[in-house]
Amino acid sequence: MDDRDRAARTGKLGSLVVRSEREGEAHIVELVGELDLDGAPRLESELRSVEAGDASSIVVDLGQLEFIDSTGIRLLLMASERCADGRLSILRGPKQVHRVFEITDLADRLPFADA
Repeated sequence: MDDRDRAARTGKLGSLVVRSEREGEAHIVELVGELDLDGAPRLESELRSVEAGDASSIVVDLGQLEFIDSTGIRLLLMASERCADGRLSILRGPKQVHRVFEITDLADRLPFADA
């Protein structure tokens, strides 16, 4: 493996895609990949923008998330606190992602919903 191949592989690690779309009265924010220190600013910016809008509900879909670290957990916790009016719901991610919320005792504290 040469340096170019190594750089290409490394560039894919930790990548996060944030898809954001309004569907009627709901705004869906779908996360794909890994939510960590690198991707957190993009998600935070998008969530704050969506929160400032007039959508009656905000749904964060973790179904395509492969990994989440403490930065991502903190970000979702803060978004939940900002949306104390009940506008925010979080669709559960795969087992390895949801397990992090269980281990940190946040699974019952955040507004999770099943897809």
